[in-house]
Amino acid sequence: MRKLITLASFVALVMASCTNETPADQTNAKGSVAFDLAIQTEVDDTRANVSCTTPAAEAFDLTIEGVGHTYSKHYAAIAEFNEGDNYLRLGNYKATVTAGSLTEEGFDKATFVGSADFAVAARANTDVQITAYIANTLVKVETTEAFNEYFVGGAKFQLTTAAGNTFDVTGKTEPVFIAPAEFKINGTAVKQSIQSGAEGSTVTLPEYKLASPAAQTLYTIKFDVENAGKATINITLNENLVDSFEIDEELNENSK
Repeated sequence: MRKLITLASFVALVMASCTNETPADQTNAKGSVAFDLAIQTEVDDTRANVSCTTPAAEAFDLTIEGVGHTYSKHYAAIAEFNEGDNYLRLGNYKATVTAGSLTEEGFDKATFVGSADFAVAARANTDVQITAYIANTLVKVETTEAFNEYFVGGAKFQLTTAAGNTFDVTGKTEPVFIAPAEFKINGTAVKQSIQSGAEGSTVTLPEYKLASPAAQTLYTIKFDVENAGKATINITLNENLVDSFEIDEELNENSK
C-alpha cells in the first residue's frame, strides 16, 4: 500500500513539473512590436528618384492582418500603434501602410503603399521595417527639337486617364501621377504655311494609347519628326519607337 502511495505522489510531482515548464494557455502570450517606415521615390525605367511631395510618417495609415488566424485592426497613423498598446499575441501578421489615394490623380499627387510580413514571439520585442513605394503610373510628354522646328506654330497635348480625368501636359517637365490603368495622349500641332504671311494649318496628331501601364513606372511619350522627303511623326515610349505616321492629307482632315 505504501509503495502505491509513493508511486502516485511521484506521478503527481512529474505532472506538476511539466505544467510549470509549459504554460497552459500559450495562445494568450504577447510580444511588443514597433514599426519603422522608409519611403522610396525611385521608379522603374529611369531608375531615378522622382521629385514629389513626400508624406510624413504620421500621414501613413496602418492596417495589421493576421496570417493563419483571425485578426484585423486599422490605425490612422503608425505612431498611434507605436505609442499606444503595441502588444500583439504571438503569431504571424502582415502590416500594410498607405498614404494618399489612387483616385486622386494629378501633378504631384503621389500615392505610397508598402507592406511587410512579420512574426510575434512571446515576451519578445519585434522591430518591423516597412518600405513604402510609389503606387502610381507616372506620365509625361516631350517633343524633340526637330518636332518643334517643323511645327513652328506650337503644339498642345492632353492626357486622358481611365477614370476620365484630363490634364494639359503641354510643355510640362513634371509627370502626372495617375492610377495604373489605361491612358491616352491626344494632341494638335500647327504647321507653317507655305505661303508667306498666311496662317499655319492645325494638324491632329496620332493618338497614343497604353492599355496596361505598370505601377511605380514613369512613361515618357516623345513626339519627333523625320524629314526625309516626306515628314513622319515618330512616337517613342521611354526611348523605344512604338508608332510612326506620315504627315499627309489624312492627318489634315481637321486642319483649319
